[in-house]
Amino acid sequence: MEEKKYTADGMNIEVDKYEDEKIRERRIMSYAFKMVREESGMNRKDFAEWLGIPYRTMQEWELGRRAMPRYVLDLISYKVQNEKKEGRI
Repeated sequence: MEEKKYTADGMNIEVDKYEDEKIRERRIMSYAFKMVREESGMNRKDFAEWLGIPYRTMQEWELGRRAMPRYVLDLISYKVQNEKKEGRI
């Protein structure tokens, strides 16, 4: 397994390539989710209520601390686009 080494405050941290890719994917998903929310014009609280998602879950997705399934992002994006097109948001 390929590993990458990082140094933080004098400590060596080894991260395997697979873990590094998962972290990068989570960051990309969190950024995309934030962009979708911002496109809706809602703050986190209102967006969570509108979608029926617990605020804490949505917050963890947006901050990249929890992995969001790709299909969930696709469905939320689809809903936001259609609601904007219909003039409901």
